[in-house]
Amino acid sequence: MTTRHRVLQKGRLLPGLAGEPDPAAYLAAQGHTFTGLVTSAVFGADAALIEALPSLQVISSFGVGTDSLDLAAAARRGIAVANTPDVLNDCVADLAFALMLDVARGVSAADRFLRRGEWHQGRFRLGQRVSGRRLGIVGLGRIGRTIARRAAGFDMAVRYHSRRPVDGVDWVHEPSLTGLAEWCDFLVVIVAGGAGTRHLIDIRVLDALGPEGFLINVARGSVVDEAALVHALQTGRIAGAGLDVFEAEPNVPAGLLGLDNVVLLPHIASGTAQTRGAMADLVHENLRAFYRDGRVQTPAS
Repeated sequence: MTTRHRVLQKGRLLPGLAGEPDPAAYLAAQGHTFTGLVTSAVFGADAALIEALPSLQVISSFGVGTDSLDLAAAARRGIAVANTPDVLNDCVADLAFALMLDVARGVSAADRFLRRGEWHQGRFRLGQRVSGRRLGIVGLGRIGRTIARRAAGFDMAVRYHSRRPVDGVDWVHEPSLTGLAEWCDFLVVIVAGGAGTRHLIDIRVLDALGPEGFLINVARGSVVDEAALVHALQTGRIAGAGLDVFEAEPNVPAGLLGLDNVVLLPHIASGTAQTRGAMADLVHENLRAFYRDGRVQTPAS
């Protein structure tokens, strides 16, 4: 006999809780019937939602970030939590390099320059070379290591900063974040979000990066002090920035919108058909594994 499990979906992956006119009333009436929850790094699962699902056994999240998931609340209830690591590493790393190349060479800015007809008045400004330069990576997890491997194809020297050196890698560990920023030409941020990394990239780090350095953020918007970044870009304290994430998405600071030395993207690092399909498959596989074996395939930590 096949056992059927009710799974609640939060957010617009497919029609789910987001389509309910009164989510609180729906949870009060139906919350006890759900043993599974599908959510995402964007929509998350806070303690209140977990409390509203007294029969909940498993959470399967679409995305790698866990800062929007209350892991402690889930652990207290013995609820298994899964995310979708590894399947998005390549696309996020690719986009980090796309941002690097764009902001350094002025690709988007040059496109606007041409479309405005300004080529008739003179040549576009000189850009900066990416190949052969120095790459600093803040966070050397799965995606950070993929970015570091990509750098070999650009003949870049690589160093990284993390709380402790990573075993089994040849890249140089820099114990000081400001020291890494002083050394590199491009500083790529790829650490987890959350309280522990909030505004990790502050004015001290930006000043250390300096007027010839570029900041690339493919992590979480909360990791960068946006007010300090806007000021640094406006005053030439750094050369430019490539940003895929922001503190209050989808809201972007007005001070960034008119700058030609910053490339702004709407959080699309994993946004390819291939990667999003693989992420969706892993969300489903984590649910299947839990209901079949009592444990998820890729537990979140």
